Amino acid sequence: MTISRTLLFSALFLAFASGAYLLSQSYFRSEEITRAEGRLSLYRSTVVAELNRFSHLTFVLARDPFVIETAAGGATEPLNARLAAFADRSGLDAIYLMDPQGLTIAASNAGQPGSFVGQTYGFRPYFRQALAGRQGRFYGIGATTGLPGYFIADAVVSDLGETLGVIAIKIDLSMLENSWREGGEQVLLTNADGVVLLASDPGWRYRALSPLNADQRAEIAEARQFPGQDLAPLDWQPLGADAAVIGGMEVIHATADDLPHGWQLHYFASVDPVDTRSWLATVIAVVIAGGVALVFLMRRNAQVQAALTRLEVEEAELRRAYDRLNIEIEERRAAERRLERTRDELARASRLAALGELAASVTHELGQPITAMRNHLAAAEMGASDRAIPRLAGLVERMEGITRQLKFFANPGEDALKPVDLCHAMREALKLVAPNIEAQAVRLTQDLGPDPVIVQGNALRIEQVMVNLLRNAIDAMACAADPTLAVRVGADDGRAWFEVADRGHGLGDASLPELQEPFVTSRESGQGMGLGLAISAGIVKEHHGAMSARNRDGGGAVFRVEIPLAAPAEEAAE
Repeated sequence: MTISRTLLFSALFLAFASGAYLLSQSYFRSEEITRAEGRLSLYRSTVVAELNRFSHLTFVLARDPFVIETAAGGATEPLNARLAAFADRSGLDAIYLMDPQGLTIAASNAGQPGSFVGQTYGFRPYFRQALAGRQGRFYGIGATTGLPGYFIADAVVSDLGETLGVIAIKIDLSMLENSWREGGEQVLLTNADGVVLLASDPGWRYRALSPLNADQRAEIAEARQFPGQDLAPLDWQPLGADAAVIGGMEVIHATADDLPHGWQLHYFASVDPVDTRSWLATVIAVVIAGGVALVFLMRRNAQVQAALTRLEVEEAELRRAYDRLNIEIEERRAAERRLERTRDELARASRLAALGELAASVTHELGQPITAMRNHLAAAEMGASDRAIPRLAGLVERMEGITRQLKFFANPGEDALKPVDLCHAMREALKLVAPNIEAQAVRLTQDLGPDPVIVQGNALRIEQVMVNLLRNAIDAMACAADPTLAVRVGADDGRAWFEVADRGHGLGDASLPELQEPFVTSRESGQGMGLGLAISAGIVKEHHGAMSARNRDGGGAVFRVEIPLAAPAEEAAE
């Protein structure tokens, strides 16, 4: 009987230990996967930001008078010096101008060893894309320097519409690799063909995730994208959705495939912390279970002894009952104290949540004028605009107005309402989003009418609503084949109204109240906080107005805002 009990106890112990290990391993692995996905999201945002950081520069340079004059046959020395200054200030590898055949006629590294001047790059895809009227983008090893970089190019066009050449920049992305390596991370970035462009491990660079076919190799060779590299397959093997073997070691694997150009970002995390924490949790669970069993046996023995004692002495039984009652009272008091502490913690958490919503709202509202200021500053530095200072002054005044709107959270509607022309407000809002419209090549149609449409309200807050709706419409058409934005302002039946219509993805099955929920957004991670419609709905409600939304015939969405017209001057005086 004793041997059977020992075997049974051993079997139960092994089953408990195995179950504890498997459960803890599943839990800690899911934690590591979540952490890997968070790190991957951060690195993806960094890569996208680095690719788009100078996307506007070639567009601005292509319209620079010095660039146009040199492309038309002017002297190259002044432009060489100007491009060198631009490259030095912005931290670019190079800026260079090519004629329609791809011959470099001016460059920021003119007169230096390995200068681009005199070199022909007509074979590069970014050059051909720019000549075709699109912004060219390409990653490859430099044909002259032998150093890799990210190239962006735009066509230089004369006032008569003649293509005079192509202006291009080269961006060094090696700092991304350095940051991954210094952080002790295992990260690699691949292009659409699966070739590793950047990696925390230098030995992974220019390896292919899978063998390349003949057509892929021919296309790479024609563009001279990776000269001197054999593009051998990488020593790795994916294992399901979140695991892989690389370099002979099993790792956690997370992938982001929503990058530009069909690129993919891969993040690898070691499984050693999972195993270590799982074993530690198993040991702790076994120790706790043993302690509980020991306590159970001790309590059982104590109960047997207490029962025998109660049979002998009734007084001792009453004393023990009295002691247990005192312990229960103390436990209840302790529970009440814990409950009171929990209530205090919940109150503090509620206040912190309100403070977080306030900070997120201010961040969202200041983001729009700050983005516009950055675009105007870039244009001013390039010398492409002489109207940047007045526009910047207006944006600073708008940011001060937004900070004054913080009192809205304590006492909304305190500012006096004044006559506001919706047509003028819409024009101001369109100025703020003009860089976004131009960057996405959105076709804009306006129907503002010849006469003012006057309402009683706060001009700054009404412009906030318009800018939020315009930006949402532009973002919704990021991948649209025909990005068209239609803006209308009018009045009928005693109510003023304005509409913003796009050709984006539409509302789908979502209703307007659902879209107005704070922190609900359809944008990519890191591109928006989901506060625009929530803030806009509050502003429209302040003005005794109403907002509606519907899907547009033929694709897209239409947002309409109605506000009561201002009373005529004679009625207001009465």
